[in-house]
Amino acid sequence: MTDEAGPWLVVGLGNPGREYAGNRHNVGFMVAELLAQRVGAKFGRHRRAVAEVAESRLGFGGPRLVLVKPLTYMNLSGGPVAALAQFYKVAPGQVVAVHDELDIGYGQLRVKCGGGEGGHNGLRSMTKSLGTKEYARVRFGIGRPPGRQDPADFVLSDFSAVERKELEFLVDRAADVVESVVTRGVEPTQNLYHGA
Repeated sequence: MTDEAGPWLVVGLGNPGREYAGNRHNVGFMVAELLAQRVGAKFGRHRRAVAEVAESRLGFGGPRLVLVKPLTYMNLSGGPVAALAQFYKVAPGQVVAVHDELDIGYGQLRVKCGGGEGGHNGLRSMTKSLGTKEYARVRFGIGRPPGRQDPADFVLSDFSAVERKELEFLVDRAADVVESVVTRGVEPTQNLYHGA
């Protein structure tokens, strides 16, 4: 991928603030933060969008990355994403959203491009603001809520003690998946990780 095509915009979806940091809904932030550590970049406020941004390259001479944590709360994530896509001249095909997914089991990772939002308000906002569904998604399974718990309460609760035992490993694997999408593309990444 050449620089003329613009960088990759990797959007970790979540809610700002310490009280949300460990929530299931914030796994996108966790993956974005790990990716920033891996490439030696630090997040800082962006002057053109209500978001924290970290910029670097993936490997020596590799693709440019713009890692994004929108600070507007989940339901309004699209505004900052669209503003940054415009600022960095990023086409929707080079946008990757990393988000929690109720419809797949805890810790399972799925990659797709386009499709529906599955009731995820962060994705819905991104789709509306970008004017297209044709961007990549790295879906981090959190499973369904137990019993009759409201899904809205479930996503805003912290990972359980049992889940936290594996969380670091799973976030690490999700970061690998994002890197694979950037370097190989969606379909080869599906082939690599979906059977795992």
